[in-house]
Amino acid sequence: MMRVNSQGLLDGVEYIPSPNCDDRPVGPIELLVIHNISLPPNEFGGDGVQRLFTNTLDASLHPYYETIAGLKVSAHFFVRRNGQITQFVPCTKRAWHAGESLWQGRSCCNDFSLGIELEGSDVIPYTEEQYMALLQLTEALRQAYPITGIAGHSDISPVRKTDPGPCFDWAHYLACLCRK
Repeated sequence: MMRVNSQGLLDGVEYIPSPNCDDRPVGPIELLVIHNISLPPNEFGGDGVQRLFTNTLDASLHPYYETIAGLKVSAHFFVRRNGQITQFVPCTKRAWHAGESLWQGRSCCNDFSLGIELEGSDVIPYTEEQYMALLQLTEALRQAYPITGIAGHSDISPVRKTDPGPCFDWAHYLACLCRK
């Protein structure tokens, strides 16, 4: 069973520190935000996401990278297609994943949320390994923090964002979560 330790790190997963975070304001962590990302777009398995989150992405390697050069973003967790989880920001810190956002009347969702990036896109279905890893991760986070909501990036930033996209099976994820 996964567990979050007192430093806000998930035991047993690789931790690659991202500089794209800062101190959280005082208050509980109440929201999980599910995203998707693939770099280059719709390509999986490379190190583009890790390089983006650690500010080491070489913009000359792909035309798309030129459009995101200098972007300072991160998430707490990244779930690969095979279910492997990497952590980039301790849960105790504020990751820069949501941007301008609003949830249940509250703005600045980064202040009270955890960001989970799934390796994926709006047009390719997610893997069962990802759903199983996401379920285990969700349970560990719910054990450690008073999570009261789970939303997609598109739910908290509907004008700007579409992820996790129409290929994310919310019914499957939530039904499996309810069985636990």
